[in-house]
Amino acid sequence: MPNIYDLAYDLEKGLRESDEFQALKNAYEKVMNDPSTKQMFDNFRDTQLNLQQKQMQGEEITEEEVNKAKQVVDLVQQNEDISKLMEEEQRLNTAIGDISKIITKPLEELYGEDQ
Repeated sequence: MPNIYDLAYDLEKGLRESDEFQALKNAYEKVMNDPSTKQMFDNFRDTQLNLQQKQMQGEEITEEEVNKAKQVVDLVQQNEDISKLMEEEQRLNTAIGDISKIITKPLEELYGEDQ
């Protein structure tokens, strides 16, 4: 019987070698290697994280913060390299979501039998 941890490490290796991960890695490196694009991307990520933290702590997000976030999003969406990075990230997240559904299927089947 295979060791599930060995299978997980095989899956990790497969993920690293996948077209989806390689495309994401290339898009990420392109953004990181251009100082102005990297700064724009970092600003976008900081804005996102700040709003997420406020939401999680139950703090109210001001209209000014919402408008600033919209401006930052509009700016990064106009940048071709960042848009490509976000697109590749979404593709990989979709694949990981699909994999998660596959590996949790035995649990769904087990618990689904009772219903």
